Amino acid sequence: MNQFLKEVLSDLSQTPKCLNSKYFYDETGDRIFQQIMDCPEYYPTNCEMEIFRENSTELATALKNGFSDFDLIELGAGDATKSSYLLKELIEMKADFTYMPIDISSSMIEYLDEHLPQDIPGLRVHGLNGEYFEMLKKANQISSKRKVVLMLGGNIGNESPENAVAFCRQIRETLNSGDLVLVGFDLKKHPRTILAAYNDAAGFTREFNLNLLHRINKELGGNFNVSDFEHYPCYDPGSGACKSYLISRTNQKVYIGDRHFEFQEHEVIYMEISQKYSIAQTEEMAVETGFKPIQHFFDHKKWFLDTVWQCI
Repeated sequence: MNQFLKEVLSDLSQTPKCLNSKYFYDETGDRIFQQIMDCPEYYPTNCEMEIFRENSTELATALKNGFSDFDLIELGAGDATKSSYLLKELIEMKADFTYMPIDISSSMIEYLDEHLPQDIPGLRVHGLNGEYFEMLKKANQISSKRKVVLMLGGNIGNESPENAVAFCRQIRETLNSGDLVLVGFDLKKHPRTILAAYNDAAGFTREFNLNLLHRINKELGGNFNVSDFEHYPCYDPGSGACKSYLISRTNQKVYIGDRHFEFQEHEVIYMEISQKYSIAQTEEMAVETGFKPIQHFFDHKKWFLDTVWQCI
C-alpha cells in the first residue's frame, strides 16, 4: 500500500474525518496554488515577496553569517520565486553554497533543477523530492557543510501551535550549533483580512481544497462526487487559527478501492490550518525549541515576519 493511500484511509477513519494538506500539491494543485498567490485577497505572498525584494542584501548577509561555504536548504520550495531574490544576491556576493530545494511535488523539483541554473548563472542546485525530514537526512548524507534552512510562506502555520513546536524541535535535531534557519510567520491582523485570504472571491482556494478529492479519485480509485462537498473556511482571532473544512452536502457513501466511508449531511472533513502568530509568540517558540532569534525582517505593513534563528 503506498503512503498516500495509507494516510488517506487512516485520516478518513478519524473523528472528525480529515485529509493531510501536504497532498494538495499534485500538478493541478501546484497550478491552482499559483492562482491563489496571484489573488488580490491573498496577502502573504506579496508581503513576503516585498521582504525578499527590498531586503535581499541584508537577508543574504545575515544568512551567509561568515560561513566560508554552506548548503542552503529550502523546505517546500515551490517555484522558488521569493528565494530567487536571495539566491541572486548570494551569487553576486560570490558566496560558496549549494541550493537544495525540498518539495513533495516531483514536477516542482524537476522544474527547479532544470530552470534555476539557467535563470541564475553560477547557481548549484541539488533538488530533493520527498518528505521534509527524510530529505533533510539525505542532505546531511550528501554534505557535511554548515546548513541554512529556509521555511518560507508561513508554512510553519500549516501545523497547530503544538505540532509547530514539535516540528521546530525536529528541525533543530537535524542541525548543528551555529546553523541557521529563516522562518516565515504570518502575523495576527484584522480577522476580515485573514479570512478573505482563505475565501477568495474567484474561488481558487475552494478549488484547491476540492482538488484533493479529485486526486483521490484519479490516483486511488476513489468515487467522491466532488459537487457534494462545500468548502468552508473560518478564523478564530483569539487562538489565531484559520481552518478550512469540506462539508458534506448530503448523506453519502464514498468508496476508495475496497474501503468505504459513510458521510452524514453536514459532516466535515478537516482539511488544513493556517496559524497566525504574534511576534512575541514566534520568539517564545524559538527559545522553546533550541534556537536564538537574532534578526527580524518585516513588510512595510508588518503583516508578515521572516525571522532568522540560530541553533544554540
